[in-house]
Amino acid sequence: MPTVQVEGRDAIQAIEGTKLVLALEDNGIDILHRCGGNARCTTCAVEVLSGDAGTMEEAEETVLRNKGIEDASVRLSCQIRMHNDLTVRLIKTATSTGLEPGTRPQE
Repeated sequence: MPTVQVEGRDAIQAIEGTKLVLALEDNGIDILHRCGGNARCTTCAVEVLSGDAGTMEEAEETVLRNKGIEDASVRLSCQIRMHNDLTVRLIKTATSTGLEPGTRPQE
C-alpha cells in the first residue's frame, strides 16, 4: 500500500490505484474539492514535495495552465492515482477557504 505523508500530519495508507483526493478525504484529512474529480476547478490542488505522482494527463495540464499555475510541483489530487509513496502539502482546505466540498469525486 502506498503511503501519503501530508505535511504536518501523520502518514496515511492509500489503496493502490485510489485517487489521492479520496485517500485524503477517507482518512479524515480536510481537502477542498468542488468539481467532483473532473479536473475542472483546481480546488483540490496539492504541492507534491517528494515522490512520484505519475504522469500528468492533458486535462490536468490544461486546467492548471488556464488557471495560471505553472509550478510543476502543483498537481490536482483528483487526477493522481496512488501507486507510489508521496509527501504533499495541502494548498486549499474546506476550513481555510470557508467553502463546502463539492460532491464526492468518483473513483
